[in-house]
Amino acid sequence: MLDLHRLRLLRELKYQGTLAAVAEALSYSPSSISQQLAVLEKEAGVRLLEPVGRRVRLTDQAEILVAHTEAVLERLERAEAELAASLTDITGVLRVAAFQTAALALVPSALTLLRRAHPRLRVQVTQTEPEAALPALQARDFDLVIAEEYPGNPHPRPAEIELDDLSHDEIRLAHPLDVPYENLADLADHPWVMEPAGSASRHWATTLCRAAGFEPDVRYESSDLLLHLRLVEQGHAAAFLPDLVWAGRKASGVRLRELPPEQSRRLLSTAVRRGSGGHPAIRACREALIQTAETAVRKSASEPHP
Repeated sequence: MLDLHRLRLLRELKYQGTLAAVAEALSYSPSSISQQLAVLEKEAGVRLLEPVGRRVRLTDQAEILVAHTEAVLERLERAEAELAASLTDITGVLRVAAFQTAALALVPSALTLLRRAHPRLRVQVTQTEPEAALPALQARDFDLVIAEEYPGNPHPRPAEIELDDLSHDEIRLAHPLDVPYENLADLADHPWVMEPAGSASRHWATTLCRAAGFEPDVRYESSDLLLHLRLVEQGHAAAFLPDLVWAGRKASGVRLRELPPEQSRRLLSTAVRRGSGGHPAIRACREALIQTAETAVRKSASEPHP
């Protein structure tokens, strides 16, 4: 009989990439992880890892085992969800990951709703970008991730993850008041602030500028959109800012411009491991986020933009 704990280590190696990363994630030593996987190879009777330089790669047989491990873990997720649903109260710990604007504009109000309805549920929130949060969700570091998807740049949707739409968030061009503007190409020679290279936001923004006929002069890089806003307010840069940035704030020294409709909205969603969506704590959190997002979108649509 194959040992589930060792199978989970093999699965973890697939997502973490190295034995050192698995060891760090699970608070083991790399030698302990290596020993456990060596035992799993003996149990399975096939080679599971092959060296590639200083790293290791899963063999085809290991990939087969990981696929079956995913199926077993999904059934266990469903079992946990059904057990929790059989209880009269929602308790335990729910680990949530959210990117910055969602953490600022949606999470606090959602936490208020959850605290009122389920005071015994402990919600832990970590601010992190979807590029890092989604793999961590698969590795069981989080239970729910708030993700974003930019127009024309859909993120991968692994079979092991369930995604549900949350809301759309309008994105607008922001530039200092004293900058003349008729169309996006007028900002070809103006400094820009964007998120770091490799992020979904940066790819979308760069593509939009190139479609307007220029390569943006990105002088400032940060994943902090409040810094983006401050740089625009102080006249240092232009930026693309989603409406959630304005939650509880008033624009000052900024002119906002509409973008083409097909490029103007990012999709917000919630992601969970397949099989866990029926867990009462996850359902309650999703419902609170949906209610909060609807309120935020209505408020944004009703407020004038400078």
